[in-house]
Amino acid sequence: MSTRMRLAICGLSAGKKARLHRILYKHGLGNGTALFLPYDQGLEHGPRDFFADPIASDPKYIVRLALEGGFNGIAIQIGLAEKFYWDYAGEVPLILKLNGKTDIPSDASALSPLHASVEDAVRLGADAVGYTLYVGTPAQQDDFAQFRGVRQEAQRFGMPLIVWAYPRGEAIEHKGGKDSFYAVHYAARVASELGADVVKVNFPHPEKHADVPAEYGSEFSSQEAIDEVVRAANRTMVLVSGGSRASDEVMFEKAQESMSAGATGLIFGRNVWQRDHEESLRFVERLRQILAKYPTP
Repeated sequence: MSTRMRLAICGLSAGKKARLHRILYKHGLGNGTALFLPYDQGLEHGPRDFFADPIASDPKYIVRLALEGGFNGIAIQIGLAEKFYWDYAGEVPLILKLNGKTDIPSDASALSPLHASVEDAVRLGADAVGYTLYVGTPAQQDDFAQFRGVRQEAQRFGMPLIVWAYPRGEAIEHKGGKDSFYAVHYAARVASELGADVVKVNFPHPEKHADVPAEYGSEFSSQEAIDEVVRAANRTMVLVSGGSRASDEVMFEKAQESMSAGATGLIFGRNVWQRDHEESLRFVERLRQILAKYPTP
């Protein structure tokens, strides 16, 4: 199903449809696919992520890189959005992350608290908001309740809601791990059922199947696994994360399989900016060549 068809049939309000159309057809390749640059790692992981290429610690450099690379949007926290996005407002879409946590406490009972609102996103000129939902955490009752408030506000303001659907918690670690096929597949379905407009998932690893439910114990290829993840999201558009830094060949294969499965696009951060400027742009151009093969007119 094409992205434009999804915009027409998935019950979006006029405001959400207009903003998503702007992201997908007025930026990037303009062909209905998406390439996003996430830059919330300074909060989520700490400044260590910038050691590989120190210039990446400068938010102004990252926003400019998103513009130069032809990204469909950049995802940042409110402090950086208020201080650095103004210089490029309107030139590259803003996805305002509404919640986040540090990497200091254990993930055993992970919960990502709110520190911004949908109203903040409107004030800053954002085209979407992002929310991290920890699927499987013992704190999921509080997480679901917090998410419900965000979803209602996003609906009221006509703001597309992108959910970072991340399996976390002790139970997940004892059932294949956070990037197992079982966990990622489940997370995509949960985000869809709870009302996400777009879901961001990690690429599934079907070889990680220790102690998973029996249905996931069979042999699945990586292509079969990502096919099922996209299918589980049904009318919720899917973005596949780049995750931690890996070889270019691994990243390009991940991108190819994701788009072949029917994903709307990719959201690659560390694999883009943990390298020097020119190398970053060359890497992004290869990703754009993959996306160009999957237009959704």
